Amino acid sequence: MSNTALFPGSFDPFTAGHLNILRRALTMFDKVVVAIGINQDKRGFYPGDVKKDIIRQATAGLDNVEIIEYDGLTIDVCRNLGIHHIVRGVRNMLDFENERAIADANRRLAPEIETIIIPTAQEYAHISSSAVRDILRHNGDTSLFVPDGVILPPVE
Repeated sequence: MSNTALFPGSFDPFTAGHLNILRRALTMFDKVVVAIGINQDKRGFYPGDVKKDIIRQATAGLDNVEIIEYDGLTIDVCRNLGIHHIVRGVRNMLDFENERAIADANRRLAPEIETIIIPTAQEYAHISSSAVRDILRHNGDTSLFVPDGVILPPVE
């Protein structure tokens, strides 16, 4: 069995909290595939190629990370890649309840795929992609909310 996990999300943009979850997942798995999901119900802030570039900046030096984009069910991506674990991060109880519901649905559809829910470290619990987008829209400083070395493109 592969010791690889899938870390799916919109990552719009990838934050210091996401990196915290990814680094912690790498202590449990030999490889983590960061999977940028295309959500048909959301208009993305950044296009996929920009999201990939931001994640590449954030994960520079982490050899055991792969970055992909996908459209469709997360469990189908797992099956196609032979992955049996999904990693999800949560900041609070509201996130947890939402992620638990998704994990329960995935387990019904794909009992061979297990979801690992990792609470973010407390120092990152206040960070959300939504907050970072709002700061960007108002030309604020996002450096405290994104990983070191990441430069977010300006809002167009």
